[in-house]
Amino acid sequence: LTDVYSSSPALGRYFRSAQVVNFSNESSTVFYQLEFSVPPSTKGFMENVMNPDFIRNVLLQNIYDEE
Repeated sequence: LTDVYSSSPALGRYFRSAQVVNFSNESSTVFYQLEFSVPPSTKGFMENVMNPDFIRNVLLQNIYDEE
């Protein structure tokens, strides 16, 4: 995840770290905490760039690009 987000043209300059919060072998589920450093409030920044769907789509696009 660190490589994905730090090299992202859209999120790389804001990305700080990624760490595993919880891991379950039973369900193959991993919970991550992503840390971003965001600029002072800019209209629409949090709603658009830091939108959870947008952040997830950056990861999904990376997965698709590797296939």
